[in-house]
Formats: sequence, C-alpha cells, structure tokens
Amino acid sequence: MATTVYNTKNITLQDGVEIELSPLKIKYLRQLMDNFDEVRSAQGDMEAIIALSKCARICMKQFRPEITQTQEMLEEYVSLQDIYDILDITAGIKINDQSEEPVKKQAVDSGSSWDDLDLAKLESEVFLLGIWKDYDELERSLSMPELMITLSTSRELNYDEKKFLAAMQGVDLDKNAGKSNAWEEMKARVFSDGKAANAKDIVALQGISAQKAGFGIGMGLDYEKID
Repeated sequence: MATTVYNTKNITLQDGVEIELSPLKIKYLRQLMDNFDEVRSAQGDMEAIIALSKCARICMKQFRPEITQTQEMLEEYVSLQDIYDILDITAGIKINDQSEEPVKKQAVDSGSSWDDLDLAKLESEVFLLGIWKDYDELERSLSMPELMITLSTSRELNYDEKKFLAAMQGVDLDKNAGKSNAWEEMKARVFSDGKAANAKDIVALQGISAQKAGFGIGMGLDYEKID
C-alpha cells in the first residue's frame, strides 16, 4: 500500500517555471517561526498579508533561492494565491481567501502547531542515530514530518527490542499500554498541522498514521470542519 509522509503540490510561478512544494526543512522553518511573530502583531489584514509575504520569501529560499534576494523581487514571481499555497504546503499555515474570517486570524490559528514542541530535544534524539555530522546538516536535511517519522520509527524499534528482552524475563511491557502516551499525542498534532486534539482524533489519521490504522484521511476517508 503506497503511503506518503507529507503532501506536496506543484505551482507555476509568474515566469512560467513550475516548482514542487513540500514541507520546509527545519533550517528554514526556524526562520519562519521567528518571523511569524510579525503576523501575530499585525494591525489588520493588510499588515498581516505583508508579514505573510515575508514568511513566503523565507519558504522560497528552499525552492528558488535566486528570486528571494529582495522582497520586491519575490513579489514579481508570485501572486497572492501563490503565497497562500506556499505557506499551506511548506508550513501548514492555511488561509482561505473566500472565507469571511480575517486573514490574520486564519494564519495565527493554523500557524502555531509547532510552538509547544521542544525542537532541540527532538533533534538531539535523532542526532544520536549518527547519520549527520552536525546539527546544521540535520536541519538542512529534514523537515518536521521527516524528523517525526524518523523518531517514531527509531523509538518503535528500540521499544520492540526492549519488549523482546523483557519477555524473555517474563515481563510484559504492554500491560500499561492503555495509559496516555505523550509522544503519540505530539505526533498527532504534528501530522494534523495542530488540528488533532489527541492521538485518537480522526484528523490525526493521515499519511503513515493512516497506513498503520488501515485507513485515514487521503485514503478513502475525509472530514468536514463545522464552525
């Protein structure tokens, strides 16, 4: 069964060049998170859109760095809808220009799903796999979905090994499996762009999570948000 860790989308810029968008590598996501404070402090939608355009410029450093030398240069290549698409796919910041809800509120409500993650701790754990020479290389190599699925797989493999060794000693590590699992709750928030309330929430069943559950959003199941 084919599965994906994250969604991608192709867009065509004003010069006719088509690019494939995907989640930001952590290096650029950090920069975007710092600049996203301008969106939160914006006075009205016009200021919010200007701030979002600056965030889109950071995103485009990953895909077409040659058009990001200045904000004015970027705006020659992208439309407002392009900016919304870029922010949606690369950072999970979702804005519907047909909605009556203010742009700033839409952006802030959907763009804060990373705020409560201890990113340094997560990176430290995956760095122990010994694949990257330093943290800069790690952040240039992985997006957040890639980091999370790498950690998830590593933890599951470690747990399976401990479970096997414990079973040989007559110990059942799964007897408390019904308790709340903070790691699963965090994965649910990441893979649902902050929408899932917990690991059992239907919007958490996407990508690799959907595969493990046998179904999920994007695999014959969808959901509708009711305000």
